[in-house]
Amino acid sequence: MKHRILIADEADLMLLGIETILQNYPGADVIGTARSGGELLAKSKGQHPDIIILNERLDALIDVLALTERLKQVSPQSRLIVVGSLAEGLLIRDLFACDVLAYLFAGDDLRDHLVAAVQAVAQRRPYLSPTANSAYLVAMQSPLRDWQLDPEARAMLRLLMGGVHIADIARQLDIPMRRAYFLRHKLKQRFGAATNEHLISRAVSEGFIVPEV
Repeated sequence: MKHRILIADEADLMLLGIETILQNYPGADVIGTARSGGELLAKSKGQHPDIIILNERLDALIDVLALTERLKQVSPQSRLIVVGSLAEGLLIRDLFACDVLAYLFAGDDLRDHLVAAVQAVAQRRPYLSPTANSAYLVAMQSPLRDWQLDPEARAMLRLLMGGVHIADIARQLDIPMRRAYFLRHKLKQRFGAATNEHLISRAVSEGFIVPEV
């Protein structure tokens, strides 16, 4: 049985590399490619692939967690594999909470792990490449392992990036001040930041908020 696969990456070279690897796997049928979040969502809704392989930084306008949440809405049967350049265990945990089944660290050789990941998620089993697995195991020992970077927390990140005061953030998110302070504290812990500026810098580096140019 062939698995219908949709690949999404902004780089033509990466798309070609993934397609080339999958050509050697008889169980794969690459049905298309996408180069942006919007294109991926449209093709997923129209083609309903069995498996989607997407780059963690596919689209600067939408973070990977928000994108995976929307993918599950438009194509709920699709199983997701994320390829990324961050060996960040808490991010991987958050992706798993969004129903991603596999994370492949781009620094690990995809030739050794891509087909294995496709085979695993086809059976609804999780898969991590070696570097990603090590980062995930370390993160699971963290006190933050049970706190998810959910849409509310990501909304606060974006408001902090815009320089919005904590009282105005509470008002815009319609949450108590105590909740706003709690969220900011958790965000600083999550990104290992002591100040708002450091928090924003770390969030930008992980692709959750995009600096204005």
